Amino acid sequence: MKRILPLLLGMFFALLAFPAAAQDEDAPIEYTERVPADNYGIATLHARAADWVDHHFAYGPKTNFVSDAAAGTVSVLGTIKLKPVDSKGQPLERTARFEFNFKATEQGYTYSVSNFKVIPDAQQPGQLVNFDAYLSLLRAEKNNDKNKNDRRVRAQANALASEIAMSFRSYMNQIPTAEDGSVGLPASESAGN
Repeated sequence: MKRILPLLLGMFFALLAFPAAAQDEDAPIEYTERVPADNYGIATLHARAADWVDHHFAYGPKTNFVSDAAAGTVSVLGTIKLKPVDSKGQPLERTARFEFNFKATEQGYTYSVSNFKVIPDAQQPGQLVNFDAYLSLLRAEKNNDKNKNDRRVRAQANALASEIAMSFRSYMNQIPTAEDGSVGLPASESAGN
């Protein structure tokens, strides 16, 4: 018990410090990760990322899908829904766009979910504003002190960026091995011994 109490106290104080850092209102909404995967080549990593975007990308409609096997890159624009609330607390729905970018190298790959833009007015679907500009619009609304739409939408976008990244990373973690028979001794050699 004497060892557990200091551990629990340390975890408690670490958790107190984390939310303050996580709520940085100036930090852009993005998720970027560099993943070592030197046991696969650029072609395998690229093909897997392109397959995810082409067949498993759940954030549509998607546009501007570009896959360059020679460069090992994949990019696409995806769509998500954000839900601020009106003055009565009823959810509104706002469409947002984001960029997904992937780059394979001999050492692994890098991917990012970034560059969020929002359609602030559903009546004008062609008008996109930067995510930070949209948050500024929400902060300027007279009801923002009550509904906290700026924080609500920022938290939703952060959660969605993480969800997109986890979906991609989970798919990449399941790359089938090309050499399933290479584990252990080949059957022909083991039969002769």
